[in-house]
Amino acid sequence: MKTKETLEFNIILERLADYALSEKAKEKLLLLEPSLNERDCKNRMQETTSASNILEAQGSPPLTAMPELDTILEMASKGSMLLPEQLMSVCSFVMACSQMKRYLKRAETVDVCIASYGDVFYSHESLLDEINRSIRNNKVDSGASTTLRGIRRKIENTNSAVKSKLESVLKSKKEWLEDGYIATRSGRFVLPVKTKYKSKVEGSVVDISKTGATSFIEPIAVRKLQEELALLEIEEDNEIRRILYTLTVLVDSHSHELKINMDYMERLDFIFAKAKLSKEMKAIPVVMTTERKIVIKQGRHPLLDEEVCIPLDFEIGDGISGVVITGPNTGGKTVSLKTVGLLSLMAQSGLHVPAKEGSVFSMNGSVLCDIGDGQSISENLSTFSSHITNIIDILKNVSDESLVLLDELGSGTDPAEGMGIAIAILAELRQRNCLFVATTHYPEVKNFTKNTEGLVNARMEFDLESLEPLYKLQIGEAGESCALYIAQRLGLPNNMLARAEQEAYNSTPAIGNARSRVFQAGDQEEHKRPARKIKKQITKPSTPPRSERFDIGDSVMVYPEKVLGIVCVQPNDQGELGVQIKGVKQRINHKRIKLMAHASTLYPEGYDFSIVFDTKENRKARHDMGRKFVPGLTIEYEEEI
Repeated sequence: MKTKETLEFNIILERLADYALSEKAKEKLLLLEPSLNERDCKNRMQETTSASNILEAQGSPPLTAMPELDTILEMASKGSMLLPEQLMSVCSFVMACSQMKRYLKRAETVDVCIASYGDVFYSHESLLDEINRSIRNNKVDSGASTTLRGIRRKIENTNSAVKSKLESVLKSKKEWLEDGYIATRSGRFVLPVKTKYKSKVEGSVVDISKTGATSFIEPIAVRKLQEELALLEIEEDNEIRRILYTLTVLVDSHSHELKINMDYMERLDFIFAKAKLSKEMKAIPVVMTTERKIVIKQGRHPLLDEEVCIPLDFEIGDGISGVVITGPNTGGKTVSLKTVGLLSLMAQSGLHVPAKEGSVFSMNGSVLCDIGDGQSISENLSTFSSHITNIIDILKNVSDESLVLLDELGSGTDPAEGMGIAIAILAELRQRNCLFVATTHYPEVKNFTKNTEGLVNARMEFDLESLEPLYKLQIGEAGESCALYIAQRLGLPNNMLARAEQEAYNSTPAIGNARSRVFQAGDQEEHKRPARKIKKQITKPSTPPRSERFDIGDSVMVYPEKVLGIVCVQPNDQGELGVQIKGVKQRINHKRIKLMAHASTLYPEGYDFSIVFDTKENRKARHDMGRKFVPGLTIEYEEEI
């Protein structure tokens, strides 16, 4: 399951990796996984906290990227000669390690946890001194050895002698020369002689210009000096190679300690990257617990702009295993769902979380989610098929240590069937004893949640005055879709509103304007002001709720299945009627029921409805019991619906 991608944890890891300098630290950060061990998780969190404290007190640490250092050490171990620039890379790393030791030494007054890493770094002062003495500006310095210094002095003297002889020819034979300068060809000093005078200059023609007008001649007077110069250059190259090989062996002899320094530098790079991300997100360390509970105080989604992101207050656990969030579209339900999941993954990975003190996160064995419509043309998956495929996969992997996140539960199909599937899924998750958060629009699901132990409704608040979502989660109450209310506020004609309500709730409006059961969302305590405004336009009906206007024996149509049934039980507090359909009694929300014929028009006064609702065997047993005692005679009662 693509939980990381769905919750955008992979984007957090990419941002985290950007703060690292070394490639290995970047790779490890990109592969960061939530820990399944409580001690390990708390240690990771403490490391991030320690690094964050040091970062705040002393600024950024002297980390280094260590480019190709692994390759350099491997070359040295195989006997390959290291080049001056490679030796300088080693030198730069050794200097960075020394700076890191000093940085961590100063950090001991701030936090001992990370500062203790300073004690494990090797200094390598002798290696540093030898490389600095021998290499300058990525070249072997003359001070590397007395032999090299002597050879280079001879080369310099010989070069001066060659130039002196050539300059004397330049002065005495100017008419033979094309230009008054000494040239070089094939590494040798030559004179640019006009071709027509080349026979007058004793020496060897080394090169000819493209036009053929100039011949570059090495005079015989300097040939011997140039041959001597070539031999000196060979000696110089041999001495340079000897020095470089000596330094390579020296590096190889320190390779073990250098690798230890590299490991600790990468580890610190890894840890301080987490601290830098924490600073950027204004995040804090949070409590990790093996108890099955999550408490988020003023939590922010880290990928949303802090200036516009509404903080989330959320709580689950302590007897509550499931939270069902309802409310209008674009109200922030999905963002809340993702925030809970993403912050849980971050905390369990040892990262600080953008929240306030008092936040607590549970150690989850897995975080499983179904978020997004998941449509796929290539795989021929509809929205509903995708949801069900994901949920089946979730149910295969869920355990009592899982956190499950489900968005738009039961959507993408027939509303009645989708509602039934949604309730079945919630009931199954409750049986599995996992923590779960789901979003939905179904009123029946809200009722199921309200009447089921261990589950609680929550809603996203909505400003009925401005018609804008407030993106604030309120746990304990179910939300409304507010569709008819919003349509009315935006100016949808009253006759259309009335027809919409009639079709939605299978009822006849009490007045010319839409009676608006949903509009009663405006009567909620937190929306008193817009409610008063609506009362000026809409008069509430005096008729009782529809669920109270049905009688036993009424013939009704049940939607959306459009099947006929008979009312057999009066409504409960949730407005659910008992309806017998094809001999089966079940509870159905009054919103799905339309009266077809009243019982008074179908049955005579005082009619015995046990004929309709009871079995023939039970009716006979009651008749016999009324006449005499019959041993072993029983009446079977159906389970109360």
